[in-house]
Amino acid sequence: MCRNIRTLHNFEPPATRDEVYGAALQYVRKISGSTSPSQANEEAFARAVEAVTAATHRLLDELVTSAPPKNREVEAAKARERAAARYATG
Repeated sequence: MCRNIRTLHNFEPPATRDEVYGAALQYVRKISGSTSPSQANEEAFARAVEAVTAATHRLLDELVTSAPPKNREVEAAKARERAAARYATG
């Protein structure tokens, strides 16, 4: 469930609203133990996702770094290489 949460800080271009929302959704799914809430829990689930989204936006806005921004394509290629090495049959 939680493997889709990716680092969002220090990328060029910055993380999109959809990326932040997706990470928040995955986080709430993970801690609630549910990929989709029951009708009774739907409102609480939605409020939690919105709260985590807002907190994530604040965090990303307030973080500072002297490191140069990372390139999304380069980081994705590195992740694919790590996965290939990890799951290689040998």
